[in-house]
Amino acid sequence: MPHNERMDAQQAELLKRIDPAELGGRLRAARVAKGLTQSQLAGPGLSVGYVSRMESGDRRPSGKVLAELASRLGVPPEQLLGGMAPREVDEIRLALDYVELSLESGEPQEAETRVREVLERVPAAEDDLAERARYLHARALEAQGRTDDAILELEELVAGRATGLTRVKAGIALSRVYRQCGDLGRAIDTGEQILAHLEETGLASCDEAVQLAVTVAAGYFERGDSDHAVRICRTAIVKAEALGSPTARASAYWNASVMQAERGQVREAVSLAEQALSLLGEGRESRNLARLRAQLGRMQLSLDPPELAAARENLELAMQQLAWSSATPAELALTELDLARADFLAGDLASARVLIAKVQAASEGHAPILAAEAKALEGQVLAAEGDTAAAAAAYQQSVHLLTAIGADRGAAQLWFDLAALLEAVGQGDEAREAYRRAASSTGLRARTSRPARALV
Repeated sequence: MPHNERMDAQQAELLKRIDPAELGGRLRAARVAKGLTQSQLAGPGLSVGYVSRMESGDRRPSGKVLAELASRLGVPPEQLLGGMAPREVDEIRLALDYVELSLESGEPQEAETRVREVLERVPAAEDDLAERARYLHARALEAQGRTDDAILELEELVAGRATGLTRVKAGIALSRVYRQCGDLGRAIDTGEQILAHLEETGLASCDEAVQLAVTVAAGYFERGDSDHAVRICRTAIVKAEALGSPTARASAYWNASVMQAERGQVREAVSLAEQALSLLGEGRESRNLARLRAQLGRMQLSLDPPELAAARENLELAMQQLAWSSATPAELALTELDLARADFLAGDLASARVLIAKVQAASEGHAPILAAEAKALEGQVLAAEGDTAAAAAAYQQSVHLLTAIGADRGAAQLWFDLAALLEAVGQGDEAREAYRRAASSTGLRARTSRPARALV
């Protein structure tokens, strides 16, 4: 088998990093498999003594010598270096493409099985392939609802195992998962640490940098710092427009629309969401397209009056697309909660209750923000049924869930909702206490003393 006597850059790097003793063992095994003695392997330019010292790990050959040895042994240089032959690399890349296809097709268990097979085949020296495989493994775990396992895998990638774009993608996923778990501080810190290094690596002007920025913004927004979150999104939109990338622009429009909606500017939010939906529709990211469609349906429910028919159409289509994609159980449950809200607004309280119960079962213990929203909607249903005491209790349970994780903006909104409910049924003292707690959640405090006024 003829082999090129020159090594490529990847082979040279493998030769530089491999332990000489390990290389010697591989060289000896290849020689024995070929049925050659050390004398037969030696020849012009290679003495028997030099071959012996290489096999014992006392000498590291040059790239030219190793290429010559590989040629005489009839093996690819990668076999001696512990790397992979070009054909094997292509096979692994194709296998990882199938893993991504399984994820996008809503088959996370199949994706995990395939990616585990890849991880068993990929040597540690193949950094790019190993990093991509571990990232896809984490995504498969997340899509199955195995959040803790996904976090551990992503934390290793972000902490230094991954480099370049894979590290940025892992950071986006880790920040998102932290946020969904209610760990808003870690969600923000993780994203900001990676953003701080992007300028040094030359990756500050890529799609993933924009997506990471808006993911960090979402963490700030959930924590209650909406002004800072909006500023981040505005900066991201400017960068995305300069990039001209549909994916980057869609991410920026999408997150800006969410924040506009929460600030009460729902019409403007719907317009931004529709732009994002149009941009994502040009690509093949089924999961993000479904998530955005669900977000648009959520906003249509917030309009005054709500656009129930359009919202339900978007939400039901989003549920189908999420089921076919790599969506997590939490994302599916969030869309079911929106459908429950649509039922509630349409007056179908029984159907709303069924969906709320499903969401509560799916979110219990690992998605506190989602659990809090489900409990709040349960309170609205109970209030509509006339059970004010049970409704108030449901609202307070929801508030406590959010307060425990520092989601002060959400807690404040729920306290206001509870106050309005109590006021409507004539419980004035309880309503005033709820309003006070709402103000407290936003950071407002009563000023019990005033500074002395200067005498003029």
